[in-house]
Amino acid sequence: MENEVQGKTTAIIAYLTIVGALIAISMNAEPKHEFARFHNRQAFGLHLLFIAFGILSSNYGNAYSAMGLFLCYSILWGYGFIGALSLKKHSIPFLGNHFQKWFTFIQ
Repeated sequence: MENEVQGKTTAIIAYLTIVGALIAISMNAEPKHEFARFHNRQAFGLHLLFIAFGILSSNYGNAYSAMGLFLCYSILWGYGFIGALSLKKHSIPFLGNHFQKWFTFIQ
């Protein structure tokens, strides 16, 4: 039971910001929790995607594209965060499975 709570705490911290994701990765160094690892990869990928699209939107987009980006990010973030709160391992739609493959360095 305590193992699940520790993994849940780490998974929730991962969704707070990109800094939270980095802290959660270091928190999961020892002992390793599969649940936390899953959500660390999901949150890290989601934060990196948001930053990359934010940079592109600021250089080549307009205010409406930035609002659409933030709305999409908020929905995907909420989906992942609620999954972490409810102890479920649901991949983020469209890219969640790719995040699990791309970020295998996150242990």
